[in-house]
Amino acid sequence: MLAQGSAADYETVIELLRQDQGYATPKVDVRGAAFVDGRVLMVREISDGKWTLPGGWADVNQSAAECVVREIAEESGFIARARKLAAVYDYQRSGHPPRHIDSIYKMFFICEISGGSARASDETSEVGFFPREALPPLSLGRTTAAQIERMFQHHEQPQLATEFD
Repeated sequence: MLAQGSAADYETVIELLRQDQGYATPKVDVRGAAFVDGRVLMVREISDGKWTLPGGWADVNQSAAECVVREIAEESGFIARARKLAAVYDYQRSGHPPRHIDSIYKMFFICEISGGSARASDETSEVGFFPREALPPLSLGRTTAAQIERMFQHHEQPQLATEFD
């Protein structure tokens, strides 16, 4: 099925699949929700022209918190600190469009900005802060409105427990 849906031939696809050894595990995506004056930090993705919380794939040899801090700096120019793991959601159970073959766990952190300044990157074209009632068009493969709303709630009520499904 993969070969039929791509430009690759059957043998090429089989060889690629054979290279992946071991037990299949979910990929990990990290997202940081940082707030200033009641507005959340967001970045505009070059790939689709829509907005999301800064983040991306977790890298090996870094903790999830280190990954989200790195992603915020790379994508927005701001220096941040992860304060709280607010939620861990399964991509396929969270209202995202069904575009990934992989299983994905999405980790959302409440972060605090400690320095830096807004700067676009090779992945992002704009950086901005938005109030909950005026969110820009979202990159739904990355972040949903419901997830952003929950991050506003976690920011306003720090005692909320970490959520997971």
